[in-house]
Amino acid sequence: MGNGSLPPLTPRKSPRQDRSIATVEAIFEATLQVLSSDGLIRLNTTRIAHRAGVSVGTLYQYFPNKQALLFAVLERHLAMLAAAIETACEESPATKEMIAETVVKAYLQAKMAQAEISPALYRIAMELDARELIEAATRRSARAIEVMLSATGDGPIANPGVVAQTLTAALYGTVPAFCHRVLTPADGIEAERQLTIMFRSYLVAHQSGTAEAKY
Repeated sequence: MGNGSLPPLTPRKSPRQDRSIATVEAIFEATLQVLSSDGLIRLNTTRIAHRAGVSVGTLYQYFPNKQALLFAVLERHLAMLAAAIETACEESPATKEMIAETVVKAYLQAKMAQAEISPALYRIAMELDARELIEAATRRSARAIEVMLSATGDGPIANPGVVAQTLTAALYGTVPAFCHRVLTPADGIEAERQLTIMFRSYLVAHQSGTAEAKY
């Protein structure tokens, strides 16, 4: 897949009836399974359709080509990451100690849930130019984090919007950098520890008045 002349990446149609929705869900699940078992290079629509229990023609009713399907899979993955952060921010006690742990844990747990296909998703994002998808996910995440920062119970955070955007950029920029390989559970635990330390230190430094006094 080269990005010089990308084929259409927009789905042909969106499922509306229960049966169509179930079919598309089966196609998505089959795509993840084929990515995990066969890898991105061997993945094709024939393998996916067979795994999903549908005909190739049925698959093409929804997606015009393999790239469009992979783009949709990546979109769902990024939406899942953003939703995980939103849910965690809504449910978490708003203290700096918990904010850092909450944001990092939510993102990494969602990421590790699909650890086996992270290298493939990383490559898909690079080859299909997924900048708009990534930006949409980061905006959702930053809004959720900003709301949580604004409600912190152990002292206000200066410029919560800017801080939230910085944390989100660090999260989405740092983790994918080592997702070109399969993360082991031990890697995930260590990544969570390191990122939590980084985020907690940053939040403490930006307690109201602290950052302005130092810079």
